[in-house]
Amino acid sequence: MCKIYNILLDKNKIGTTKLEKADASMGVVFGEIIFFNILSGYDFFKQYCVKNKIDFTDYPKDKLISTRDIPGLQVLDMGGNKIKGVACSISGMDNDIFEVSIEGIDYPFYEEEFSHHVKSYNEMFKDSK
Repeated sequence: MCKIYNILLDKNKIGTTKLEKADASMGVVFGEIIFFNILSGYDFFKQYCVKNKIDFTDYPKDKLISTRDIPGLQVLDMGGNKIKGVACSISGMDNDIFEVSIEGIDYPFYEEEFSHHVKSYNEMFKDSK
């Protein structure tokens, strides 16, 4: 079962994600963004970051961008609860995919919300015991 999470920027829904990837040991989740009405993720986030003085790295020729923490970016479960971490950022390229990352999610919340990621992480070490 894969949950779907809403992505909001300044309280406006810009897309969804499944937060299908993780580093459970670091309290990190990330996933591909399915955008709503955004033709160029690169142009959209670059304009937003410039306007709001948010640090980013970009490669205009490739339309690739990687942001630092975006305070107005939120990822919510379907109940409207925010997935809280120490940083929430975006990275991607127009002719590939964009991902949202949430870093530093506290335990035990991480283990409760992303138990499948914790289970996968723990299974990596099962045979080495």
